[in-house]
Amino acid sequence: MAVGIFDSGLGGLTVLDAVQQRLPDVEFVYLADSANAPYGVRTADNIYDLTVAATQRLFDAGCDLVILACNTASAAALRRMQESWVPQDKRVLGVFVPLIEAMTERQWGDNSPPREVALKHVALFATPATVASRAFQRELAFRAIGVDVEAQACGGVVDAIEDGDFILAEALVRSHVDALKRKMPEPEAAILGCTHYPLMQEAFQTALGKDVSVFSQANLVADSLADYLERHPNMAGTGETAYLTTGDPARVSSRATQFLRRQIDFAAA
Repeated sequence: MAVGIFDSGLGGLTVLDAVQQRLPDVEFVYLADSANAPYGVRTADNIYDLTVAATQRLFDAGCDLVILACNTASAAALRRMQESWVPQDKRVLGVFVPLIEAMTERQWGDNSPPREVALKHVALFATPATVASRAFQRELAFRAIGVDVEAQACGGVVDAIEDGDFILAEALVRSHVDALKRKMPEPEAAILGCTHYPLMQEAFQTALGKDVSVFSQANLVADSLADYLERHPNMAGTGETAYLTTGDPARVSSRATQFLRRQIDFAAA
């Protein structure tokens, strides 16, 4: 059995690591579209086409359920895919849902009117494409009122992480946090709206200050997936664990091993 996990690059490894720890008996097929990363600077139509192609590759690998462990793909492509493309016997889920549930303290299926929540001032750090989509604000508005969300497009951070240049990534994080604070001086919470960003969570927390609650998605997604598979055990698929990339397998394997601190061997997708 295997569940597909897709990201434009290596950021989704933060989700993969969490779900593997949470669900040690489930096999996963991870696909990194490294040849086309990053997605955050692409158009919505381009992101949609690339995400559909990658998801189909995971379906072909025996996955009936695919997690888009990429906020940009979730923001720019998921709704359109679910409405017009995903086959009836397959499922594609994004990473926004568990985060929205955690922030609003209500289940996704709760269709009651929006209500006030504890948080009032929230900073969103994400790729330019995710920020432009306003997907997070749209989904939050369905469930909560009175929340001021200030978004900061974090150009360059994903590229630096993919290149393994964490000194540059940390400098960029500080710069983007400074820019956010000029617009929202005292955020109560911050959302790391890209699955690459948990690799820089300490830098975000330091720049924001210890009193700001930082929401990272990996563990939330892992808990949500465990609940979903308990309710839909037939969606675990028929594939076997594999790591696939559209980029250079040797280079991607080296970066992945560095990120997760355990040997990860990618093959060509």
